[in-house]
Amino acid sequence: MSNYTDTDKKEDMSVLHSMGYAQELERRMSSFSNFAVSFSIICILSGGINSLAQATSGAGGAAIGIGWPLGCFVSAVFAIAMAQISSAYPTAGGLYHWGSILGNRFTGWLTAWFNLLGLVTVLGAINVGTYYFFMGSFGTPYFGMEDSTVTRIVFLAIITGLQALVNHMGIGLTAKLTDFSGYLIFVTAIALAAVCLIAAPSYEIGRLFTFANYSGEAGGNVWPTTSGTWVFLLGLLLPIYTITGYDASAHTSEETIKAAHSVPRGMVSSVLWSAIFGYIMLCSFVLMLPNMDDAAKQGWNVFFWAMDTQVNAVVKDILYFAILVCQWLCGLATVTSVSRMIFAFSRDGGLPASKALAKVSPSYRTPVAAIWTGSILSVLFVWGSSLVSIGETPVYTIVVSCTVIFLFFSFAIPITLGLFAWGTSKWDKMGPWNLGGGVFKLFAVLTVLAMILIFVLGIQPPNEWALYITVGFLVLTGVIWFGFESRRFRGPPIGDEVARRQAEIAAAEKAVGEH
Repeated sequence: MSNYTDTDKKEDMSVLHSMGYAQELERRMSSFSNFAVSFSIICILSGGINSLAQATSGAGGAAIGIGWPLGCFVSAVFAIAMAQISSAYPTAGGLYHWGSILGNRFTGWLTAWFNLLGLVTVLGAINVGTYYFFMGSFGTPYFGMEDSTVTRIVFLAIITGLQALVNHMGIGLTAKLTDFSGYLIFVTAIALAAVCLIAAPSYEIGRLFTFANYSGEAGGNVWPTTSGTWVFLLGLLLPIYTITGYDASAHTSEETIKAAHSVPRGMVSSVLWSAIFGYIMLCSFVLMLPNMDDAAKQGWNVFFWAMDTQVNAVVKDILYFAILVCQWLCGLATVTSVSRMIFAFSRDGGLPASKALAKVSPSYRTPVAAIWTGSILSVLFVWGSSLVSIGETPVYTIVVSCTVIFLFFSFAIPITLGLFAWGTSKWDKMGPWNLGGGVFKLFAVLTVLAMILIFVLGIQPPNEWALYITVGFLVLTGVIWFGFESRRFRGPPIGDEVARRQAEIAAAEKAVGEH
């Protein structure tokens, strides 16, 4: 951190103090580390591979060649608008603060619950994806393991526990591993693309722009039978669901040097590089497929089928191992993100047992209780929801289809509030990363349109239960807010409360050894 001067440190702490918070967490993350934590959660080698069938068993090659850039643009709209706000308000649990400052206590509280629910369930979903990738690559072929609820939960408990342990031991170690993850994702994605191109029987570039309709039996029933237009639109969920989690850059604001500059850059660049490298990797994969019709029939097994059919066994296993490491590191970065959200919401009294959850370890400078709570909740969520079904569909599958809707809602609320707050007393001071009023408002309007698109696509069959869960969650939050929280929850410090907190801030910093 040779380029991080005492002046820079004072400036970072001054911004934090002005929002009423102490520098309890440790600033050990460089600009690259802030980018890497979001890039690791996006992880094109996790969502891009585990959800590949949404494209190959949907509109075929065009779902990648045309659909991937379109879906990435939808995600980029959110990231660019959020970057503007993050530069003005660089705090841990950023979205919750933005929702409160640009709106009111209720909008902040609602944003926090959407974001928290999304992060806990997405951590479970990421690690379940890692489990199924392990089973397909090594577990079943080499160890003869069979998928069962017990095997899945034990595997999940082990890998999530390791991710929590690394986070417990300090942001320095976590940042080193997510930095490594950033490089490893780049290298592995390019290596996979190169292997696919070498193994390709021919280069039918036109395949990437050819529309098909593999809904129903033709696509292994990944999507129910529907029209060609709908199946293409549903395929946009592959890039939209993969390119998410970039709010991690905001959640680690208080651990990032020169946060007002670094956080917005980390957020936007993680989306940009994921979009580019994901496109190269997935286009190469589509070109490698011996036949699109046969590939579509494989449904969710398309990646393993294609690799088994086309790629040398030793090369394939080396790639599988690298992908598996990237997927574990994706979960590691997600634990960082969810724990900072729990920590930030708790220090303002937003959760049960807030005092304990907001406590920072003086030894490790990490929110230890928040780290382990978020990790344990994600495993319990997978376990509990795997045991219950609605009809023939496990509740886990239904909730995961809501997860990204919840996350994008938590992105859209502060952005929409920012559209109306720009230039008012609520938001009269911009950060150093400034798009200007016209550009920000354009992206804020695009965010609203993108949110409508994501919600409509996210509740289509086979995920129609997502509508009922989302509406049910909204009703429940309304009951909890008006019944209990509206009288109890004060929200983040604003106005005179910030001045009153200065003595507490000094005591909190002294307790963790911050100078």
